[in-house]
Amino acid sequence: MSECDHNCEHCSANCASRQGEPESFLVPENEFSHIKHVIGVVSGKGGVGKSLVTSLLASVMQRRGFKTAVLDADVTGPSIPKTFGITEKAEGSSAGILPVYSKTGVELMSVNLLLEDDTEPVVWRGPVIAGTVKQFWEDVIWNDVDYMFVDMPPGTGDVPLTVFQSLPVDGIIVVTSPQELVGMIVEKAVKMAGMMDIPVLAIVENMSSFKCPDCGKVHRLFGDSHVEEIAKKYGISITANIPIDPEIAEKCDKGEIESCEAEWLSPVADMLAEKLK
Repeated sequence: MSECDHNCEHCSANCASRQGEPESFLVPENEFSHIKHVIGVVSGKGGVGKSLVTSLLASVMQRRGFKTAVLDADVTGPSIPKTFGITEKAEGSSAGILPVYSKTGVELMSVNLLLEDDTEPVVWRGPVIAGTVKQFWEDVIWNDVDYMFVDMPPGTGDVPLTVFQSLPVDGIIVVTSPQELVGMIVEKAVKMAGMMDIPVLAIVENMSSFKCPDCGKVHRLFGDSHVEEIAKKYGISITANIPIDPEIAEKCDKGEIESCEAEWLSPVADMLAEKLK
């Protein structure tokens, strides 16, 4: 067959262009992988706890009896291995790259699992980073995974676009913090998802409040919450709030995120278990 020159006048093929259908950019997963659901975890800006929410959700769903995995698409700022306490490196075979398993069996893949030195900076341009994310999908042998959580870099750039176009994303979970400025930026991420026809499944507000251990009073250190008004504006029914808790930070630093009960994320976990059966 001759190469397509995109001139339908001289071609009889019944392709997507002739049918007026949009071209699919979906990338096939590794032939030995089996992944039921892909959930993107996004944020409008950095520093709001997106990797924390990704790690907690993967741990919570694993604890509920589902097989979970984390694809760390935040290539220039990978923190997933640290939160799970992973120090060993990923290995491969002729069939592909093998994910590393956490203590409870969560499958993980991150660029830090491939670098000799965890502190080595990844100084790559956007297309190379986007290509790496696609390789994590194509070349890694993910096993029988019920829920794969994709930890994406902040913003609406190359990598989120690559994930939305290349992976069969069932929906996204947006992570934010209480500041009004962050709320405005979050709306950009929500609108991007709408442009890509990706449903927003939930909004999680991190650092929502702080409960004083001495007097028990709840303080909103970063201002009043805006998560409910944003959710209402865009018809998002599921929200969750994570408080400021030194214990969470300590468990992340020690690589013990899986021991965090994370009851604040129960509404999101319930929704995932019910909606994406």
